[in-house]
Amino acid sequence: MAKNKKQLPILEKVLITGIAAEGKAIARYNDLVIFIPFVVPGDVVDIQPTRKKNSYAEGKAVHFHEYSPQRAEAFCEHYGVCGGCKWQILPYAEQIRYKQQQVVDNLVRIGKIELPEITPILGSEKTQFYRNKLEFTFSNKSWMTEEEIRSGAAIENRNALGFHIPGMFDKVLDIRKCWLQDDISNQIRNEIKSFALQNGYVFFDLRNQSGLLRNIIIRTSSTGEVMLIMVFFEDEKEKRDALLNHIAEMFPAITSLIYIINEKANDTITDREIHVFKGNGFIYEEMEGLKFKIGPKSFYQTNSGQAYNLYKIARDFAGLTGNELVYDLYTGTGTIANFIAKNARQVIGIEYVPEAIEDARINSGINGIDNTLFFAGDMKDILNDEFIKTYGRPDVIITDPPRAGMHDDVIETILSAEPHKIVYVSCNPATQARDLNLLGQKYRVSKVQPVDMFPHTHHVENVVRLEIKL
Repeated sequence: MAKNKKQLPILEKVLITGIAAEGKAIARYNDLVIFIPFVVPGDVVDIQPTRKKNSYAEGKAVHFHEYSPQRAEAFCEHYGVCGGCKWQILPYAEQIRYKQQQVVDNLVRIGKIELPEITPILGSEKTQFYRNKLEFTFSNKSWMTEEEIRSGAAIENRNALGFHIPGMFDKVLDIRKCWLQDDISNQIRNEIKSFALQNGYVFFDLRNQSGLLRNIIIRTSSTGEVMLIMVFFEDEKEKRDALLNHIAEMFPAITSLIYIINEKANDTITDREIHVFKGNGFIYEEMEGLKFKIGPKSFYQTNSGQAYNLYKIARDFAGLTGNELVYDLYTGTGTIANFIAKNARQVIGIEYVPEAIEDARINSGINGIDNTLFFAGDMKDILNDEFIKTYGRPDVIITDPPRAGMHDDVIETILSAEPHKIVYVSCNPATQARDLNLLGQKYRVSKVQPVDMFPHTHHVENVVRLEIKL
């Protein structure tokens, strides 16, 4: 039998000095660097180390001696348990200051980049209810909070509809109110749960893979439309129809009511059949008079207001005159490509997901845009010298890769193509910095603009313009 690991001694009255990666704060105890969540610079705390290496440790605050004057009150009752919005306890002005510093640190430390003067980060006008998409999970064994455990009270009903506890696939925290999406989302979710409990519906057992109710996805748009996607594990028509009819009657604001049967071992719905129960199978977003059709499987930036600002910055950095051939790499549903099309001679979008490319073509058609071309496939396989020879050497490349950044082969092709400008949009300044370092063989960074898409989290978007060295 394995021995219980001996608990490390508590470190007393430690001053929190800064913000580190992944939203954690940082402190020093003698020569040891310690990373701690749910504290802010200026707090003085006792720390219980949970993991110790030679040069650093991780821990948690177990007692507060002094609260920082920087500290704000958490507004969400689920703060510290659900794992989201970890920076609620930092005033928003401090959040974006740290995010700007995070961008600078990554570009200088990892990218070894000589930076121009960086424009101040663009904060989000809305810091609550700013998301247009959330997904919630049903579970028959809700995560018990420390307060519930300490109370010793028997909890007969463990059914939950909420968010996964970070790092625990089978643990779900029941959410009463989430501050991320318009309150219609809370109303719909709570009514679904209430109806399910009253009528004896079986919530999903994540470990044993059984039960009727699996997930819900709620999408809202700036046009006022609402999409509800109900995901069932089992195909029970009578119960399914009863629930969907009830929700449709209670919430006439839902313009797209969809259900999916997903009996797989994972939650992805990209390969599942879509069933429209009521209304349309899509909603629309709008931007500068352009309409973007969003289906249940479509990708769209989850902060609509900041997405518009982000795309305006990308367009401004591209400096288009109407004569340029633009490549839009990792185009997704072609939002950027269609947004800039009127300013370019032609825009060519490339994306891995075929369904996203179909959406991109549809969106061009809806808006009467006839100077876009879209291709589906792995970027490193499609974007090569032969492709450029066939479709033309780009004057400008806009690239918006996933968090992992760009493949080395893609960077090599870009260097070979030698566009006059590259606009690099990134949701991960660390991998962006790595890629900028490689592009530095032929390019210099001329503009940097951080954008906060996700208030109360450590995540930050960053837009960089590169110009070819003469």
